[in-house]
Amino acid sequence: MSAPIISLESLTNTTSSGQLLTTAKSGGCASSSCGSSSRPTDMDSATWEKIKDHPCFSEEAHHYFARMHVAVAPACNIQCNYCNRKYDCANESRPGVVSEKLTPDQALRKVIAVANEVPQLSVLGIAGPGDACYDWKKTRATFERIAREIPDIKLCISTNGLALPEHVDELAELNISHVTITINMVDPAVGEKIYPWIFYGHRRYTGMEAAKILHERQMLGLEMLSKRGILTKINSVMIPGINDQHLIEVNKWVKERGAFLHNVMPLISDPAHGTCFGQTGQRGPTALELKALQDRLEGGAKLMRHCRQCRADAVGLLGTDRGQEFTLDQIPLEPGYNSGKRHAYREVVSRIRDDHLAAKNQAITTLASVSVRGSLHVAVATKGGGRINEHFGHAKEFQVYEASQTGIKFVGHRKVEPYCRGGWGEEATLGGIIAALEGINIVLCAKIGDCPQKQLMEAGIRATEAFGYDYIETAISALYAAEYGLDLSKATA
Repeated sequence: MSAPIISLESLTNTTSSGQLLTTAKSGGCASSSCGSSSRPTDMDSATWEKIKDHPCFSEEAHHYFARMHVAVAPACNIQCNYCNRKYDCANESRPGVVSEKLTPDQALRKVIAVANEVPQLSVLGIAGPGDACYDWKKTRATFERIAREIPDIKLCISTNGLALPEHVDELAELNISHVTITINMVDPAVGEKIYPWIFYGHRRYTGMEAAKILHERQMLGLEMLSKRGILTKINSVMIPGINDQHLIEVNKWVKERGAFLHNVMPLISDPAHGTCFGQTGQRGPTALELKALQDRLEGGAKLMRHCRQCRADAVGLLGTDRGQEFTLDQIPLEPGYNSGKRHAYREVVSRIRDDHLAAKNQAITTLASVSVRGSLHVAVATKGGGRINEHFGHAKEFQVYEASQTGIKFVGHRKVEPYCRGGWGEEATLGGIIAALEGINIVLCAKIGDCPQKQLMEAGIRATEAFGYDYIETAISALYAAEYGLDLSKATA
C-alpha cells in the first residue's frame, strides 16, 4: 500500500499562494530550504543540484517540473533537411515551430506571466526558432532581463553548435548552466546528406566542406563547455538509412568529450511540413526501431529517453503544451512577479519525492523477490507526479516502462490522439492508439471504459484501472510479481 495521495494537480490548481504554503507545511515540510533525499546513488550531490528540477536533464524531474521556451532567436546559420521553420500548427510538437516571435522585453513579460500561473516552472530556455548562439544579441538581452527578475530560474539554450565556441565565455558569465547541442554526425560524409549549407565567417559553405566545418565547431564547443562545468545534452535526430547506425559512433565521440546526456530523437517527416526530407519521402524510425538503437547505446553516454521534441515556444510539463494560454494578447501588459506559488510548490515536491523514493525502493525489493526471469512492457497514462492519474480516453501519450528482475526502466513514450471526444469514443482513433501500443503487454490508467478495454484485449493488450492513482513503480512491480509467480490479487482485478 502506497502512502496517502498528495495531489500535485490540486496544488497547481490552487489560486492562493498562501493556501499552497499551508498545504505544504501541513505535511511536515515548513522550510523553503528543505531538500529531498532522493538523489540517485550514481550521482554526486553537485550534479544532482544542477538537474533535480530540470525536466530535460532528469527523467525523475520531468514528473514534477515544467520548462518554458521563448522564441526570441529567429535567425539561423545552417539549413537542415529535416527543418522548415515557416510551418506552424498549434497542435504539433516539433522543434523550430512557433506561433509568435518575441522581443526580449516581450519575452520577459511572458515569462513573468507564466511563472505566476505555472508553479511547476523551473527552467527558461531559448531554442530558436533559429539558433540561440547565432542570434546572440537577442538571446543575451533576454537572459539578462529574466535573470534580474526571476533569479532562481535555471537558464539554458539549444544550439546547432556552429557559433557556440564564440559564446562559451559569455554563457558561463550569464550563469547558463545547461546547453543542448544538436549533433547528427561526426563524419562529414554523413553530414553532407543532412545539411545542404552552413553560413560561417561571412560566407556560405556547401557539401563536404560545410559538414566538416560544422563538425569541428561542434566538437570544440562541447569540449569548451565540459571544461567550464556546464552540463551538456546532445540531441541527435535518427534518420533511417542515413545516420541511424552512425549514431553509435556519435555516442562514443560525445561521451569522450564530456557530454552529460545523449538524446536520440526520431526524425519527424511529414510532407505537409515542407521539409526536404518530407518532400523526398525520407521516413522516420518506428518506435521499436528507436528503442532498439537506444538499447544498443546503453553503456555509452547516458541516454535521455523522455524527450518530447518540444516546440520553440513550449510551456508546461513535458508531454503537455500550454503555450496557447499565454499568447501576448492574453497576458497583462505589465505583470508583477509573485514567487509564492513556485516556492510553495517546490516545498511540496520535496516531500513527495522522498515518499516516491520509498515506493521505488519497495518496488525494487518486490522485483528481486521473483524467482522467474522475464520482462514486462507497460504503458502508463499519467498527468505527472509519478502516478497513474490519467483517463485512458484523455491520454495524449503513454509513458512506456520495461520491468525485469533488475528494476523498472523508463524507455520512452508513445504519442496518440485522445480517444474520448466529449463523452464518446472515436473508433478510428482507438485503432491508432492500438497501433501505437505495439509491443506493450499492459496499459495502466486511472479509468477506462468497457469498449476500449475489450478491443485492447482483442489486440493482445491488457488494460486495467485497478492501480489508479498509485505510484507507477508500485503498480508495475505488483504486476510483474503476479505475472511471474507471486500471488498479488490486485494485479488481476
